[in-house]
Amino acid sequence: MFSIHSKLSPLVAFFALTVLFSACTKDEPAMPTIAAIAVTNEDFSTLEAAAVLGGVAVVLSNPNAGDPSGDFTVFAPTNAAFDRLGLTSGDALAALNPGFLTSTLLYHVSNGNLAGANLTDGSTSTSALGPDRRIITRGSDLFINGSKILATDVDAQNGTVHVIDKVLLATGVDIAQSTIALTQSAVFDAPELTFLLEAVVYADLVGALSASPGGPSFTVFAPTDAAFRQLGVDLGVELNVPADIRKLDQATVTAVLLNHVVNNGGLFTSELDAGMITPLGGSSLELGAYNNGVLTVKGQSNGSQVANMLIPDVQTTNGVVHVIDRVLLP
Repeated sequence: MFSIHSKLSPLVAFFALTVLFSACTKDEPAMPTIAAIAVTNEDFSTLEAAAVLGGVAVVLSNPNAGDPSGDFTVFAPTNAAFDRLGLTSGDALAALNPGFLTSTLLYHVSNGNLAGANLTDGSTSTSALGPDRRIITRGSDLFINGSKILATDVDAQNGTVHVIDKVLLATGVDIAQSTIALTQSAVFDAPELTFLLEAVVYADLVGALSASPGGPSFTVFAPTDAAFRQLGVDLGVELNVPADIRKLDQATVTAVLLNHVVNNGGLFTSELDAGMITPLGGSSLELGAYNNGVLTVKGQSNGSQVANMLIPDVQTTNGVVHVIDRVLLP
């Protein structure tokens, strides 16, 4: 493990990257560093901006002092991967909580040189952030968590780069605390799960969704604020602010929330298939076909209206959260 000075001046980081870019235009060094690969490849321009803002650009331009090999392995999201999260510009990245951005970048990094040949189904890779990532085979494709590995073994002077199609996300805390972190802007500056947090507290489910040693690991479908507001429209009840959740019967809210939690070990989209799954509430959910890294999901009382995954594959310490755009009705 290595340390990051998260408050490193972006100006200093940008200067370091500029020097690297200049060096790469000359004969020496013949092989670019990981940071220089991001600078010189247009497909990684958003990753470059994120590395500067997150304070990791300088670290990835040097040998890894925390590993005997001196190498890093980086799973590098393309620009299209960031686009999926609406992070299409430096301004969008700058709006993120700086600590969360740095943690997210570290979740893409490993100590040592992890070759593509060693990315085998069922294996794990420990991130520089701490949490492990799972290697999953789906058909002929290889995934790390829910992100497809598009290319492997891009050699760098200080390690190896593997290219992925989705940004890897991890909160570092359990499901309950992840919801609180989102609401209190400890993760994103513009959280969208304030209604969900209110509902979890109102239904007294904080304890059930908190991690405990040897406890269960869940797949959770987390509706956004907009999804709860739409639920109010559907029910004829004004849900304008989170506290309005308490206008609903507590038992009803509890039943609805349990319809979003599946005790199946916590699965990424790469591990989910079309068909029926049973949440804690007992009323089956229907998953749609796997398509471009996401699946739709529908509750029994949702009629023909399916929920789409807005932010899939968020790893927590006791499961995986998929943020969706509709409340799943039992």
